[in-house]
Amino acid sequence: MGPLEIILIIVVIALVFGASKLPQLGKGLGQGIKEFKRETGKTDTDDVVAAPITDVSARQIDPVTGAPLPTERERETAGNRRA
Repeated sequence: MGPLEIILIIVVIALVFGASKLPQLGKGLGQGIKEFKRETGKTDTDDVVAAPITDVSARQIDPVTGAPLPTERERETAGNRRA
């Protein structure tokens, strides 16, 4: 947008609202922008510390049932329980 378009927009606004209302209009616009910036800067998670993300080891799946197959550790502990 060039300077000529900006001047034209200001003149149209002055004609529509009148010269006496322009300071109030500018003040309201400035307050609205200020409030918008303040609210967009805030988030609900600013005070909350997120737990670190940990990787989960992949497990093999039984092709017939679709259930996860037991790991070696689970097989060892199951064998110790039976004995």
